[in-house]
Amino acid sequence: MPKEHKFLVGAEWRTSSDKEVITNPYNREPVAEVYQAQKNDMEDAISAAENAFRITRIMPSYKRSEVLLEVAREIGRRKADLSGLMAAESGKPIRYCRSEVDRAVMTFTIASEEAKRLGGDIVPLDLTAQSERRYGLVRRFPIGPISAISPFNFPLNLIAHKVAPCIASGNTIVLKPPPQCPVTGLTLGEIVLGAGAPPGAINVLPCAIPVAEQLATDDRFKMLSFTGSPKVGWYLKSKAGKKKVLLELGGNAGIIIDRSANLGVAAKRTAIGSFANAGQVCIRVQRIYVHSDIYQQFESQFLEATKNLKEGDPLNDDTAVGPMIDLPAAERVESWIQEAIQGGARLLYGGKRDGAVIQPTVLANVKRDMKVYCEEVFGPVVTIESFNSFEEAVEKMNDTVYGLQAGIYSNDFRNIFAAYERLEVGGVIVNDYPAYRIDNMPYGGIKDSGFGREGLKYAMEAMTEVKLLALNFA
Repeated sequence: MPKEHKFLVGAEWRTSSDKEVITNPYNREPVAEVYQAQKNDMEDAISAAENAFRITRIMPSYKRSEVLLEVAREIGRRKADLSGLMAAESGKPIRYCRSEVDRAVMTFTIASEEAKRLGGDIVPLDLTAQSERRYGLVRRFPIGPISAISPFNFPLNLIAHKVAPCIASGNTIVLKPPPQCPVTGLTLGEIVLGAGAPPGAINVLPCAIPVAEQLATDDRFKMLSFTGSPKVGWYLKSKAGKKKVLLELGGNAGIIIDRSANLGVAAKRTAIGSFANAGQVCIRVQRIYVHSDIYQQFESQFLEATKNLKEGDPLNDDTAVGPMIDLPAAERVESWIQEAIQGGARLLYGGKRDGAVIQPTVLANVKRDMKVYCEEVFGPVVTIESFNSFEEAVEKMNDTVYGLQAGIYSNDFRNIFAAYERLEVGGVIVNDYPAYRIDNMPYGGIKDSGFGREGLKYAMEAMTEVKLLALNFA
C-alpha cells in the first residue's frame, strides 16, 4: 500500500475524510495517498497564518536568515529522496529532478542572504525652507498572510520561489501544492517547520477547487501568488479583490537563430530547450525562427540533436523526455499534432504517442492559427520556419498573446540589442534557449503571460510595503 500523507495546518498534521491516490505518470503505479483539506481546515490555516504573522513580522533578519539557511541545508541532505519522490510523482526525468533540488538549495540560500539585505533609504526632506532639518526614513514592512498556488512541472523549486521570499520578508503563507504531485510540497512544509519557522508560518493544504478558491477570495490574505494556466490565473485575479496579485501564466516562447550564430551549439541547446521534461516548461522553446541563409544546415543539425534525446522511463539517468503528467494531457497534445498535419503542416520528426509519452515532434509549414503555433502546447512539440530579415523575425516572435521569455542565438550585437529593445517579453536570453533561469534573476512576463516578477529580491519587494517615517529636528 502507498504511504499516507497528512496536510499541515499550523504545527498540526491533519487527516480528513477525503483522500486522493497519487499515481506515477509513467507506469500508473500508486505513489502515495494524500489527505485533502476541507473548508474548516482552510479556515484554521488562515487563522494560523494570521497568528504566526504577529511573530514573523518582528523576527530579526538574522533569525529569518538562519531558518532559510537551515532549510537549504536540509533540502541538500535529502537530495536523493526528494529527487526520487519528484520523479515518481510528476514523471520528470530524474536528471532534472536532481537539478531542481540543487536549484531549490540555491533559492533558499539566496533568500537567506536577501533576508539580511532588506533595507531602506534615507530621504532628504529639506527641499524647501519650511522643511529645513527634516529627514525621511524609509523601510520595507511585511504585508501579512500570503496565499500561493503552484503547478506540477517544478514541484519543489516553484514552491520554493513562493515560500522562501515570504519567510525572508517576514510574512506567512498558505500553500496549495499541485494536485498531481503534492507530496513534494508537503515534505517542504515539514522541512521549513523543522528548520525553526514559527508554527503557522507555513501551511500546506492539498485541496479541491471549491476549497482552494478561498486563497483568492479571502480578504485576510494580502497577496495571491499564482503560477499556472492563463485561464485559471486570470479567473483567480478577478476574484482576488483588493489584495496584491502576482501571476506567472506560461507562454509559447520563441527563439531566433541568427546567421551569425554558432549552429552546432544552437542546435543541441535548442533541442534540449524544446523537449526536456516532455516540453512541460512554460519557457521552453515552442517556435523556432532561423535565418534563410542557414536554415537547411540548422534544420539538419537540430533534427539530429532531437533524435539523440532519450525518451521513456524517468528513472533512467539518460532519459530527457519522460511522460506527460497524465494520459489526457498526452492525448490532447497528440490531437493538436494531428490537427496541424491535417491542416497542411509538415511532420519533420516524431508525432507518435506511447501511453503518456509523446515522441519529440518537429513541425514545419505551420499556419499561425494552428494550436501548435498560437496556443501554449505545454508538450514536446516545436514549429520551425525561416526568415529573411531580423526585423521579420522579431515581428514573428511578437505575433503571440504571450510574453514570458525569448531566446536569440546571435553574435551580432546590433541584432542582440534590437531584440532586447523590441521583443515583447519579460526576459531575453542571448546565446541560450529561453528556458534558461537562475534563481536570483527577475522572472515573469507581460501580456497573457501575467505580471509581477519572481526571483528572491523582486518577490520580496512585492511582498512588502514601503513606509515613511518623517523626522523633524527643527
